[in-house]
Amino acid sequence: MSSASTNPIRAHSRVLGASLIGTAVEFYDFYIYATASALVIGPLFFPAQSQTAQQLAAFMTFGLAFFARPVGAIAFGHFGDRIGRKATLVASLLLMGGSTLLIAFVPTYAFLEGWGVGWMAPALLCLLRFGQGFGLGGEWGGASLLAVENAPKGWEARFGSAPQLGAPLGFLCANGLFLLLGLGLSEADFVSWGWRIPFLASALLVVVGLWVRLKIGETPAFREALDHAPPPKVPLGRLLADHPGAVLAGIAGVVACFAIFYLATAFALSFGTKTLHYPRETFLGVQLAANCFLALGILAAGWWADKTSPRLVLAVGAALTALVGLGFGSGLGSGSLFAVFATLSAALFVMGLTYGPLGAWLPTLFAVPVRYTGISLAFNLGGIVGGALAPFAAQWLADHGGTAYVGLFLTAAGAITLAGVLGARGAHARGG
Repeated sequence: MSSASTNPIRAHSRVLGASLIGTAVEFYDFYIYATASALVIGPLFFPAQSQTAQQLAAFMTFGLAFFARPVGAIAFGHFGDRIGRKATLVASLLLMGGSTLLIAFVPTYAFLEGWGVGWMAPALLCLLRFGQGFGLGGEWGGASLLAVENAPKGWEARFGSAPQLGAPLGFLCANGLFLLLGLGLSEADFVSWGWRIPFLASALLVVVGLWVRLKIGETPAFREALDHAPPPKVPLGRLLADHPGAVLAGIAGVVACFAIFYLATAFALSFGTKTLHYPRETFLGVQLAANCFLALGILAAGWWADKTSPRLVLAVGAALTALVGLGFGSGLGSGSLFAVFATLSAALFVMGLTYGPLGAWLPTLFAVPVRYTGISLAFNLGGIVGGALAPFAAQWLADHGGTAYVGLFLTAAGAITLAGVLGARGAHARGG
């Protein structure tokens, strides 16, 4: 008893580890594809296009998974609200990891064109991206609830930041592995087969994640809700009937964190290596160092949100996102590697302030019987606006308006999130 009251993190270490490992796999899986789409997907799977068209096509396959995520959110949310968080999280991890692993074996356009079916290469890639996104749709919501619904009073935001720390951890593993491959392989070997290794390696993370998750129990909040009433037959119907405003507020509330992450990672890597001509390994190293500021931002946000409120921290992060956007493009295109590092570090720290409180803020918008569906749907629909469109829109803005215009997408994303957070007061009161 004393251990639980004096050291909640140690007392709940297994639960926190289970919530963290899943989001680490999520961000690892998504970022290795984001990196591959920035470096090799275009020429390997869309070789008949111009370089700009190849890059846009690669980013479109990247964005496809974001459109699969809300479908997965509805499916996994349904079972997460009806049969429990644990079993649903195991299923989502298996689907997500299996799809990622199979991407390692997709043949290229040139290989299949020799058999007269070159079109199947991008088709298979898109199918697996859809499967990856479908599985991911149920991951973050369940992992956040696993942490927050087990949190002692006054520790909700710090527990809720545990799954968020999976983002910098997954980024570190993905970015670090690509950096090692770049240093150890020739360009020809990397393009020929080296880029597939990170997809194969994802299987190890999935095995660890399954081992941890199979050892945990159901959350107290879900068990208590079942004791009071049977779960809704159709959680999505109940959600849209009882919490439509909360869903809209939640969607807006996550836009900023997605926009920052994918502009500071996938788009920045593509733009920095192909347009600004920085060496790939140098730019990966800069991003790897800047990633530390994301972890710091998440930790700061969790502590600050427990001392004040997740809503306040998220609002401040949204306002800072809009400000960062005003200088993001100019910093990225400054010609100074130090300025690029400072720009990415500032952006990722601010992302930590917008991402860190989400695990504690979103659950307050929804009642327990529809909470898995509610936060998963809001998070993943917001991801379409902030994540799927981010690298595509930034590439278009850079091509048509210049580098300085790239950050305008961040400014708009920050404004959307701020509006969602400030407008969620009524929904918050109903969900409390």
